[in-house]
Amino acid sequence: MEWLIRMKNALDYMESKMTEPLRIEEVAAVAYVSPFHFQRMFSMLTGVTVGDYIRKRRLTLAAQELAVSKIRVLDVALKYGYDSPESFAKAFRKAHGITPSAAREPGVQLKAFPRLSFHLSLKGDQEMDYKIVDKAAFTVIGKSMEVTTRDGENFRRIPQFWDECNDDGTSDQLIALGPAEDWLGICMCMDMQKEMLTYWIAVESLPETDAQGYETAVVPAASWAVFKSVGAMPHAIQNVWQRIFQEFFPGTGYEHTGGPEFELYPPGDPSADDYVCEVWIPVIKK
Repeated sequence: MEWLIRMKNALDYMESKMTEPLRIEEVAAVAYVSPFHFQRMFSMLTGVTVGDYIRKRRLTLAAQELAVSKIRVLDVALKYGYDSPESFAKAFRKAHGITPSAAREPGVQLKAFPRLSFHLSLKGDQEMDYKIVDKAAFTVIGKSMEVTTRDGENFRRIPQFWDECNDDGTSDQLIALGPAEDWLGICMCMDMQKEMLTYWIAVESLPETDAQGYETAVVPAASWAVFKSVGAMPHAIQNVWQRIFQEFFPGTGYEHTGGPEFELYPPGDPSADDYVCEVWIPVIKK
């Protein structure tokens, strides 16, 4: 219940600052968590990033003002944080499908992104098993890409990236380079403020392994919360991710450290009902 109240207070704070500069550090402080953890929790629980939410709410409020008042478009643009009428018009058209001036026309249809709210859901029908593993820093070899989290682009692009690596033989070549037969899907660099992340398809390797043209990186030492997923992909692991942020973090006092997180995929048939894989998240006890 305390967690629910803190998240509600953070939403109230964001809503009160829609016409003012808004720093994520201030919002996270209201929720008593780190900026990274707040943004990760928010995006996993709502399906939108904090940045997306603020943009959509501001454009919703801006459209309402244009529709019912004679305020100048320039003044509305400045009020809701846009530097110029041009940047405002571009964002407005993307959100509403029309120009800001057209929003004044009688009977015009506008899109509204409603204010979010958090509700407590008491399930209690299934225990959530996890283990804490202290793991030293380790080296990975793989292939990476940068992708934005804006408008859920990462959820579309990452599965495509896996398909590409499976089709062109990259995933099989990587397995041949590693000492184990487990693939890793790693969110290596997550910049929640810029709404960007670097995603790796990789394998754990020995430091002296010849990368053979692939990229290498070091995943830092951490305490990891490890969750087992049993079932056909991708539904089973998506359910685990949802439960981690809906149940584990609110109920345990752990917080995401902001470091890399990954999914571990052993050999097997990912479409099988008994396929087992894991989610690893770096955590700290608060």
